[in-house]
Amino acid sequence: MSPRPDVSEERKNQIMEAAIAVFARLGFQQTRMDDIASQVGLSKGALYLYYKSKDAIIAALLKYFFAQEFKHLQAFVAVERQESISEQIMMLSRELISAMQWMQRLMPIAFEFYAIAGRDQEVRHFLKEYYITYREELARLIQRGIERGEFQEGDAQAIATTLVALYEGLALLYFVNPQALRWAEQVEMSVRLLLAGIQKAPSS
Repeated sequence: MSPRPDVSEERKNQIMEAAIAVFARLGFQQTRMDDIASQVGLSKGALYLYYKSKDAIIAALLKYFFAQEFKHLQAFVAVERQESISEQIMMLSRELISAMQWMQRLMPIAFEFYAIAGRDQEVRHFLKEYYITYREELARLIQRGIERGEFQEGDAQAIATTLVALYEGLALLYFVNPQALRWAEQVEMSVRLLLAGIQKAPSS
């Protein structure tokens, strides 16, 4: 007799998709575990076998998205490209713009994740480590620009922190008032201003 396949990961993915659909339809605050269980076709008791609370579902959902975003950045930075580092950072910024448009419906969930981090040490540790590693990858790219002579000598980690803060700050402003912020144009303009400030002046 062949071993019974492990369907737990497939089931978790189904729960994630169901949770996204319900959060988008009802909003985070109004969603109950019963709603998610009904959407995925499980009993409430069966749902609790996989996730103990709505917070746990949100944490798993955002951990997945954060992990995918980091893997993409890591793969991008690992490749030595012919484009200037400034052009590469703009490429990354445009990909972020596309990702934000796709994730727009999840923004309330994303910011709830930060609230969960305030009361859950495991989630807070994950978020801390995520930003450390994300900043380090950006710093590698910026350091490459310094070594190529494209950027001024400076603290690559500090510049990377500024870039991360720019992305996160604009995301927050967009979440608070999307009608008042043209996200794509603002990201491009802000990143270009940052890059202009660190670019090395041409030799006279």
